[in-house]
Amino acid sequence: MKLSPRALFPFLRWFPYRGATLRADFLAGLTVALVLVPQSMAYAQLAGMPAYYGLYAAFLPVAVAALWGSSNQLGTGPVAVASLLTASALTPLAAPGTESFIALAIMLALLVGLIQLTLGVFKLGVVVNFLSHPVIVGFTNAAAIIIALSQVNKLLGVPMGRSESFLVDIWGVAKLVGESHLPTLVMGFTAISLIWVIRKKAPKLPGVLIAVALTTVVSWQIGYERNATAVLEQVADPEAQSLLGEFIRTEARIREINQQIIAKAGEMKLLQKSSGEHAHEIATLNYEVELLRLQLKDREDENRRRNRAVRSMAFEQVPGAAGEPPKYFASGRLPAGTQSDGRHWHIARAASGSLKLTGGGEVVGKVPEGLPSVGLPKFSWDMVGSLLASAIVISLVGFMEAISIAKAIAAKTKQKIDPNQELIGQGLANLVGAATQSFPVSGSFSRSAVNINAGARTGMSSVITAAFVLLTLLFLTPLLYHLPQAVLAAVIIMAVIGLVNFGAVRHAWQANRHDGVAAVVTFVATLAFAPHLDKGIMVGAGLAIGLYLYRTMTPRVAILGRHPDGTLRDAAVHELPPSKVVTAVRFDGRLYFANVAYFEDAILEAVAANPEARAVLVVGEGINEIDASGEEVMHHVVQHLRDAGIEVAFSGLKKQVVDVMRATGLLEFIGESRLFATADAALEAIHAEAAVRGEDHAASPLLPLPQKRFA
Repeated sequence: MKLSPRALFPFLRWFPYRGATLRADFLAGLTVALVLVPQSMAYAQLAGMPAYYGLYAAFLPVAVAALWGSSNQLGTGPVAVASLLTASALTPLAAPGTESFIALAIMLALLVGLIQLTLGVFKLGVVVNFLSHPVIVGFTNAAAIIIALSQVNKLLGVPMGRSESFLVDIWGVAKLVGESHLPTLVMGFTAISLIWVIRKKAPKLPGVLIAVALTTVVSWQIGYERNATAVLEQVADPEAQSLLGEFIRTEARIREINQQIIAKAGEMKLLQKSSGEHAHEIATLNYEVELLRLQLKDREDENRRRNRAVRSMAFEQVPGAAGEPPKYFASGRLPAGTQSDGRHWHIARAASGSLKLTGGGEVVGKVPEGLPSVGLPKFSWDMVGSLLASAIVISLVGFMEAISIAKAIAAKTKQKIDPNQELIGQGLANLVGAATQSFPVSGSFSRSAVNINAGARTGMSSVITAAFVLLTLLFLTPLLYHLPQAVLAAVIIMAVIGLVNFGAVRHAWQANRHDGVAAVVTFVATLAFAPHLDKGIMVGAGLAIGLYLYRTMTPRVAILGRHPDGTLRDAAVHELPPSKVVTAVRFDGRLYFANVAYFEDAILEAVAANPEARAVLVVGEGINEIDASGEEVMHHVVQHLRDAGIEVAFSGLKKQVVDVMRATGLLEFIGESRLFATADAALEAIHAEAAVRGEDHAASPLLPLPQKRFA
């Protein structure tokens, strides 16, 4: 099938492009860029990446998603939930901020892009429906709380450990509140206050940018950052020195094991090129590589624990005598007669005997000038296996977030949204992002709202936003050096506050108790499993599907009676009398393998409850589908009742159900004369047959009212 140019290049719908549209898009693009630059750096840190990688994620992915998506105002780029999912997926595999972590994040973006693009090309956007709205509501509320809490340590200026339990890590931060770094605390809460006041009093102003600019200038003026380097021997505390020594030696061993794995893998490749004559040597090398990988994992786990312990230590600096370097003693353990510099120092990094310490507030630091390097990430099947489950979750959650925002915008603009085209746009954005050093991106609610409120008319506004990010990368990165990390934490906290919406959970509960249970369980599971957020959402999705199947296994079955207004209604609800001629049963649900036993039991129980009636009418308006199991049980029920001298009739069956019955021969077995278009037509025929048999049916409460009137 030949594709039209607009199918290949959906941005052609923007043309003809006029001057008034350009002015509106330019202003909107600039406004979004003022929000995006500081936000993207904050979200990069939330993802465990160096802050400047947020600018890479805010460059080409923003433009590509707009060019190949279907929404004119959706703003794509780094977002809180996708960033947190990235960090939770990669933290067990590598230390945040390291080269291996960055490589995994870029690989994750590649996988997310491939999954989304594949779903879009093959028009499989419906798979996102497996994540029901209540599950997303529960997950989003929990994720917002986790995101906000994960930034508290940066507001306080204290370290935060990373373990298998996020709640344990937060408790560790709570115990360090007394050691808060006052300037950091002031910076963070000043930024929160500025953003909040501007949002309330002057919402049209870029509050995030103003807070970032002012605090960065103050940070530069007061010398907010304090860094120092030292060697292991300068640490005077024996316990800390021993721990640091073990950490450094293990780091060296990790590098050595990695080199051995690379060397042996190279040997295997050379042997595999020969025609299988070295099978024994290959098997031996493969075994040795697997052993090395096990050793590597053990060493990395050990150092991850040591790193948490090291970062939680606080030191005081005592100047050295006669030109000697200063000594670092554990806080509160200064030797008698010595005086410290009055600061609390923490070890930020330890490698090869060299220590980097920080005694002031943390800042973004040097941001590399220029554009990100272009090239696909290093590909390995081991990495794919480790990241695939997380990539699927991020793909679906990210797309659901994007399409929900796009539809909300479309409700205002009356634009038609194509979910599959949006998947293609998001997929291409992540693929291009992976080629330009980006972590996974998605649609942003806050920036999309800014975009449409600023007057954006087409996706060109996002292209203009990307152009301003380009200018930032080329010329403005030196200005970001003194930006406090506490301010980025404040930006994140203020961005995710709006995601906490317990009213939506209550609404889901009111709509359907099963939906409410799914939302609450997802919320609790996400908090409990953090930092492994994918487990929380998988539990919620599995529960929602299970509850749906449970509901379909026991659909509503009603024994019908004739209401005084002439309609057929649930006899139990309206206290309607039974008929001695016929038992009318309505089955409200598809008839398939999971509920066929329930259908059979319901029919037989209805017959047993009204033994005088010699006929059964199955009112089938609610049966939308029937499978092989349903057809088999229907055949069995009809046969069983016939053997008992009870005739079965059906009314209101839909075409797709009758087609299955005809194809399988069930219709011929039942007899086409036993199928009726309406329940009243079926009841008239059944009562007529009863009259032929000599049964007295004149007082039957199920007899249609018009017939009663003229009897």
